[in-house]
Amino acid sequence: MRVDQKGAESHLVTVARAARVVPQSAAASDGLPYIFSYCSIPLFETLLLPSKGHWCYCYGGLHSPARSAWSRSTDRWKQNGCWRDTSKLNNTDTFEGIARPAHRVSLHPKEDILTSIMSATKVLDSASSLQLCRIMRPDDANIVGNVHGGHILKMIEEAGCIISTRHCNTQNEDRCLAALVRVEKTEFLSPLFIGEVAHATAEITYTSQHSLEVQVKVMGENILTGVKKLVNRAVLWYVPCSLQNVDKIMEVPPIKFDAQQEEEGRKRYETQKTARLKTKEMIEEVVPPPPKPEKHTVGFSQSSLIHLVGPSDCTLHDYVHGGVTMKLMDEVAGIVAARHCNTNIVTASVDAINFHRKIKKGCVVTVTGRLTFISNKSMEIEVVVDASSLVNSEKVSYRAVSAFFTFISLDKFGKAQPVPPLKVNGEEEQKRYDEGQARYLFNKAKRLAEKEAKQ
Repeated sequence: MRVDQKGAESHLVTVARAARVVPQSAAASDGLPYIFSYCSIPLFETLLLPSKGHWCYCYGGLHSPARSAWSRSTDRWKQNGCWRDTSKLNNTDTFEGIARPAHRVSLHPKEDILTSIMSATKVLDSASSLQLCRIMRPDDANIVGNVHGGHILKMIEEAGCIISTRHCNTQNEDRCLAALVRVEKTEFLSPLFIGEVAHATAEITYTSQHSLEVQVKVMGENILTGVKKLVNRAVLWYVPCSLQNVDKIMEVPPIKFDAQQEEEGRKRYETQKTARLKTKEMIEEVVPPPPKPEKHTVGFSQSSLIHLVGPSDCTLHDYVHGGVTMKLMDEVAGIVAARHCNTNIVTASVDAINFHRKIKKGCVVTVTGRLTFISNKSMEIEVVVDASSLVNSEKVSYRAVSAFFTFISLDKFGKAQPVPPLKVNGEEEQKRYDEGQARYLFNKAKRLAEKEAKQ
């Protein structure tokens, strides 16, 4: 990037956030570089002080009236280990090793400094969105070419984790990693096939003191025809955990929304918090199926998957990625659905997924799925994840994650078809069936109300 000098009356500030606006610079591989050129000093003092490991560069003209303020500002940056002075370089030098072209905001002497600060802040706030793209391969799909819902859920979680972790490290001294604690009900609106490209767009929509809400939208693209379709929408909740102490929950840098957005976000936060506490109270043991269960009973299709947690499944904390767990859960739910109806099946929706406890590297997880309710064309499957240490002598098992998945059966033309009714045995199965039916009717009424509201 070349510096173009335009005189003292043209003050230019370039704010390059390598992990936000432009790719990470080779000269600043340790963090996010800030580049300032001919910058008004009050703006320097107002901009957020970056965390340690985030480099700041300055080049171009410095004006004597501002040197005292400049000194105060740079001293703060130097104390934090974030300053490299390149101001002696002349204005014809090329800075390609320092930063690539980034967003530019023009400042003028008579311009209100508050307006200038707000302009620069808009550049920083653009980091609240992120997009991931990935082409669907044969190993992502079932035998008829439908991409597994678990692969989409994993991609959604990856996008949410990246944007949450990035945001939570913008101000905190102690580095942290965002951990997934809940996924709200999400519906699979269109199937995704081998060869199509999935675009996952994540956006932070609310922040509380210790958690943040991320909304993710997945679009599917046929790269041969250019046709796009909405595949999935999801809402995820994360909490930032310190890299030094995983049990320490960090504070989330606040994002300012308008009054209405703030109020709506607060209500969503309180609702999900209450729902998570309620789900913890509902935890129960999964009873093994009988030796020779009758066809189309709960025990006939009940399935379990045992998985040893390895390094590739884990975060920097050595705890399992939420997306890995959701993928395993979707696989087990798919096995249950296929065993019951013996046809091609796909994930239709996932009720709220609650992450009750962390799963550490080296643990053995048992993912169990069982039918709870069946309507004319859909199957609700309860999936739970229990974990236990492989090396701990006590080998105490605990409930880590729980959720309800809904699957539908497809005919040879890809249309939903009726599924065999569920044979219910005993009071416990009847109780779960009634609860599942209540959830089904509630969600159906909600969909109808939303459809009418759009019309």
